[in-house]
Amino acid sequence: MTSIEHSLVEQIKAGSGFLRGTVVEELSDERPSFSRENVVTLKFHGITEEDDRDVRSGLPTGASPDVIFMVRAVIPGGVLTADQYLAFDALADQAGNGTLRLTTRQAVQFHHTRKTDLSSLIRTLNEHLVTTFGASGDAVRNVMSCPAPFSDRTDTGLVTFAERIADHFRPRTRAYYEIWMNGERAVTAAVQEPLYGKTYLPRKFKIGLAFPEDNCIDVYSQDVGIVADIRSGSLEGFTLLVGGGLGRTHGRPDTFPRLADPLCFVAPDELLEVLTAIVGLHRDFGDRVDRRQARLKYLIDHWGVDIFKDALEQRVGRRLADPKLLSWTGADDHLGVHRQDDHRWFLGVPIEAGRITDRGDVLLRTGLRAVVERFRPGIRLTPGQNLLLTDLTDTARAHVTSTLEDHGVLPAGRIPPVVLHSMACPALPTCPLAVTESERVLPEVTRALQAELEALGIGEEGIRVRMTGCPNGCARPYTAEIALVGRRKGAYDVHLGGSTLGTRLNVLLAENVAEENLVSLLSPILATYRDGRYEGETFGDFCRRSGVGSGERADRGDQFPVATSDPIDATDRPQSPIHGATLP
Repeated sequence: MTSIEHSLVEQIKAGSGFLRGTVVEELSDERPSFSRENVVTLKFHGITEEDDRDVRSGLPTGASPDVIFMVRAVIPGGVLTADQYLAFDALADQAGNGTLRLTTRQAVQFHHTRKTDLSSLIRTLNEHLVTTFGASGDAVRNVMSCPAPFSDRTDTGLVTFAERIADHFRPRTRAYYEIWMNGERAVTAAVQEPLYGKTYLPRKFKIGLAFPEDNCIDVYSQDVGIVADIRSGSLEGFTLLVGGGLGRTHGRPDTFPRLADPLCFVAPDELLEVLTAIVGLHRDFGDRVDRRQARLKYLIDHWGVDIFKDALEQRVGRRLADPKLLSWTGADDHLGVHRQDDHRWFLGVPIEAGRITDRGDVLLRTGLRAVVERFRPGIRLTPGQNLLLTDLTDTARAHVTSTLEDHGVLPAGRIPPVVLHSMACPALPTCPLAVTESERVLPEVTRALQAELEALGIGEEGIRVRMTGCPNGCARPYTAEIALVGRRKGAYDVHLGGSTLGTRLNVLLAENVAEENLVSLLSPILATYRDGRYEGETFGDFCRRSGVGSGERADRGDQFPVATSDPIDATDRPQSPIHGATLP
């Protein structure tokens, strides 16, 4: 897209009448699609127009595409009730393709929705107290929070903060209710947005909350990462990190993934005020000409953190405290059985690539429905595209596990480690940005990689693999130990060396690697890892120490020390034999 086309998005927002456009009029016409202007407007409503490229390839030349829609719900912290989950499950058949897609931001997507089903889908979700407003578009997106409901964590109310932040930053226009809930159109000044204004933000804005030492939400990948400071079970405040974001564009070296920097420390009652000021700075100074330079990370990169903090302090009218020193000991997705409190358990259920469906002998969707209908657990969606069933009694826990296994759903401990820890975006056939496959080929790729690890005698290693169909980073590939980033049809750029703790970006190893050559490319590196690793050293850390790949690697480990049981200082270690090797 050219700069002129990019600025057109700003013009469309400005002329949309606070996100109304002519959506109502076009909903009632017979066309299966919307105008370009309304396609932009509808993203704020959680709706993305797509077409099925599998179907497209079989259409006659010049035929109109088979238009479908993706609809995304807003679920702060990934928290759902049993009734809400069952409503999603029913709607998957009524208005989707019979599947539910869990996202890496703890939300749910419906795919293959037709234009004629949009109104009933959104209205039904809202009847169950779930909105789609703000799930996409240039506003604050779904607010993430660590989903694990350990009793000492729930007392600090982090999920409640996620809900408050989501409510605070939801657009105030009545357009959503007028269009989807048959409300009367408001024409007074009250329709104006007190925070966003008529053009909203320059680009999307992502916020996530993490507990100390547990980086399951990839806090450094957020526009604003919020890390709780908890002392003796009491919430003292939050360290704020700014300027994270993983999207980039092939052929645009001025676009890049970036990890967030430490900014300040705030008390709980300061959080919303300071967040509002940060969002305001992005609104006022973010790039509104080139959308590929419009994320907050580029503003931070251009200004520097010190200048940004000065501007922030001017807005809040006082000096802000320095950020706390952070450390991390884990970043897992809380899978398997865990004690929730003295009387209850929660169970983390693996969902490969986030797709809840019945496929072959694995009746995942049917099994989950049976469990939720019978035992009425709480539901927590995870940042790793998985799902937690919470509030289970001893009896319920045993029955839930057996019911899922009866439906072919294996527990986490029986799933190969590489498969268990993998992630993928939907990509083809529906995502408009995808250049190649991701979700549909991930199972084959991860199982081939797992087989190679087992042949090397290291099959127990839970190496983190993330796959995307384009460079935009929806599955957070650039912090993974192995990232397979779509370059062209059937080929991927391979990145290595991210941290299992989410504190380091990986670097490029090879470009344009055909899908069938991915495992053979990685095999000699994995063999060298087996022979040259230190005790307890992860594959990503080994790659970093060994100098695998090219380019600079952003690392937050210096500012935020990583807890480790390894007593050997990295500076005393010899280089791995892989350093400087010519790779196939």
